[in-house]
Order: sequence, then C-alpha cells, then structure tokens
Amino acid sequence: MLTLERAREINQDMVTQENLILHSKNVSYAMGAMADHFGGDKEYWEAIGYLHDYDYEKYPEEHLQHTREPLLEAGASEEDVRAILSHGYGLCSDVKPETDMEKSLFTVDELTGIIQACARMRPKGIRDLNVKSFMKKFKDKRFAAKCNREVIRQGCEMLGMEVKDVAQICIDGMREHAEELGLTGTEE
Repeated sequence: MLTLERAREINQDMVTQENLILHSKNVSYAMGAMADHFGGDKEYWEAIGYLHDYDYEKYPEEHLQHTREPLLEAGASEEDVRAILSHGYGLCSDVKPETDMEKSLFTVDELTGIIQACARMRPKGIRDLNVKSFMKKFKDKRFAAKCNREVIRQGCEMLGMEVKDVAQICIDGMREHAEELGLTGTEE
C-alpha cells in the first residue's frame, strides 16, 4: 500500500513549485481528515492526496494524461492510480469517483483552495476559522474565483454530505498542520 513517505519521494522530481507542494500538503491533510471521518486508512488517503497532481506542473494542459504509466512504474497500484485519475472526473478524466476516498479527493481538491484563501485573510489564520465564515466566502464567487464551486457541490452530493460538513472536516484536518501550511496567521 502506498505510504505518505513514498508519495513524497515519487512527487519530489515532478512537483517542485512551492505553491504546488503546498497544495499537495493541503489536500493530503484534508484527505487524512476525510479518512478519519469515513474510517479509512489515514496515511494511505494522505498519500493519495499528496500525489494527486503528479503531472500538473509539467503538463498543466494535459493534466492526468501523464500519470498512469509513471506512477505504476514507481510502484503505485492500479487502485492508487484510479483514485488519482478520478479527481479530474468531467474536467480532464473520464474516471468517475466511486469509493469514499475517490469522492473525497474529487471534492477536497478544490475545497482546500478556498479554505487556504479564507485562512490567509484572518489574523489568526486557520486557528480560529469557523465553518460559518468559510461558507460566507464560499458563496462569494469572486473570492478564490479559480476554485470550482460546482465541482465541490458535485463532490459533496456524491458523498451524501453538505458542503459545510465537508468543509468543517477539512478545516479541522488542515488546522492540525497550520504551521507547516503557513496558516497560523499574523497574530499571536
């Protein structure tokens, strides 16, 4: 089974831009929290989250088209690759999310971007970010405009959950790693 350490090793030569490494971490920690919620293997879900944008930096216009073979050669399983491919469902992949892990990855990929943007605006960062504040920003389409809210809603529907509930899980998961994610804010 894919470990977080192995996912980091695989990603290190392909994902080198700081913003993409940070995004990998955000998604990884949110996925760990989703694993806890669904009773999944936390480290495994975190590893999948960390590795999800494996080919994006080098092939942004062909995202997920350069993923399968290299990951299989690096020791990832078909299940790992399928989960990663499913996060681009309807956008750049025809692999439909079916498991709780796949549906979670599809959802939190975009969701973590809005959470990060919300936290960065607050003096205490993510440390005191609550879901009510998040939902205000979520409803403002101009805020973190590149984050696809329709994908988030679609993912939450697949999970049978409300956006606010998934957001709370992800906020809690990311909060545990606030310092590493640069989300502690400016106020002590």
